[in-house]
Amino acid sequence: MDESWATFGRDLHLDLAGSGGVRASLMRALREAVRTGRLAPGTRLPSSRSLAADLGIARNTVADAYAELVAEGWLSARQGSGTRVARRAEPLRPAPPARRTAPVRVPGRPRYDLRPGTPDVSAFPRAAWLAASRRALTAAPSEAFGYSPPLGRPELRTVLTDYLARARGVRTDPERVLICTGFMQGLGVLARALRDAGVRGIGTEAYGLGFHRDVLARAGLRPVPLPVDGYGADTHRLPDLPGVRAVLLTPAHQFPTGVPLHPDRRAAAIDWARSSGGLVLEDDYDGEFRYDRQPVGAVQGLDPDRVVYLGTASKSLAPALRLAWMVLPDHLVDPVLALKNTGEWQTAALEQLTLAEFLASGAYDRHVRGMRLRYRRRRDQLVTALAEQVPHIRVSGIAAGLHAVLELPPGTEQSVIQAARWQGLALEGLSTFGHPATPEGGGGTPRDGLVVTYGRPPDHAFAGALEALLRVLPPAP
Repeated sequence: MDESWATFGRDLHLDLAGSGGVRASLMRALREAVRTGRLAPGTRLPSSRSLAADLGIARNTVADAYAELVAEGWLSARQGSGTRVARRAEPLRPAPPARRTAPVRVPGRPRYDLRPGTPDVSAFPRAAWLAASRRALTAAPSEAFGYSPPLGRPELRTVLTDYLARARGVRTDPERVLICTGFMQGLGVLARALRDAGVRGIGTEAYGLGFHRDVLARAGLRPVPLPVDGYGADTHRLPDLPGVRAVLLTPAHQFPTGVPLHPDRRAAAIDWARSSGGLVLEDDYDGEFRYDRQPVGAVQGLDPDRVVYLGTASKSLAPALRLAWMVLPDHLVDPVLALKNTGEWQTAALEQLTLAEFLASGAYDRHVRGMRLRYRRRRDQLVTALAEQVPHIRVSGIAAGLHAVLELPPGTEQSVIQAARWQGLALEGLSTFGHPATPEGGGGTPRDGLVVTYGRPPDHAFAGALEALLRVLPPAP
């Protein structure tokens, strides 16, 4: 039966089309009439005999439909008063149309963000990554869709071995490369392995990321500050740190001060590790981005048995990938693997296969070369603007990475950060990264400064962010 009309004191259109038979269609039509308000609460329905005559269907069909709707609560029936739409069956009222309003800024969300730690994610190579993903899925063996092996997919470990040797001077083989779900997981698992091996103290650079120190502390290690100056961490002092048998360093580009580890101090770190049985943890977070010369090779190449190399795709591609890797000495592979295999999150196999294909096809090299040019232009733009408008503000550190340190007049760091908030600009001061045991910094001299990223803003926002930064910098004394 198609469409029919019934008279409930007024004409009411009931659409009885649909599957499930006449009774099911009638029940759907009555529910819809109640739900939309065409049958208001309290409305009396015609008798089953009258509605059956209007619709040209059997009376028992209408009576059965009424009975089921009463049981469901849509209708109510009382002896002597007939069948009515239940009072609690409120119609569904459409929401009022939304008023057009001006965009509202979310409290706490800055207009411009120059805090370090994130690359320009708008430049993620979506098309190239998608193409690599398709090729990787096409070639993937069926077992790749199961649980990933704790070390990581062999395809990625093999390609990484070749890439790290070529681009970073890392000496290893695929069986010593462990894939992690981000740098933090790798650092945490490694710290637990060191604790189980009897390590209690670990040297950390006096300027660095506080959450790295927190990860080490949660694993049971005691972070001990190592002074930092214009030559990087003072590794000559490692023998003087009591109980320290490991050290976490950022040799290619010290974070956040932006200086490379001097060759003499690289050698001192290796000499200390060999003589003491210690271990160097090398955080190579942005070693691929050097603009004034070829990137300096990894410290790991000096002694693969005493250095753990830690790398990540977070700065070169995007943090959302959650892909990082560790290159381990032989004696640490089994202990670290055993810990990673006891409840740690396994890295998604499909992302590993895609990165392997992305590397093998040369797309990764092309992307990094393109980002080097982009970041170098932005850094040059930053340095030029500072030199022209606030020449008393010096940029320290080498031309590398995704951030620069702006040296401020003593006592002005906090006032500049507060002024930036009023401009909708998010900044972080150099003091934020100081080890709590050495609040005045590595050499004992107070330093006021800003750690400013030129990597985070997308191209269209960088000029505005730079203008906002220039407005809040203190004038010449």
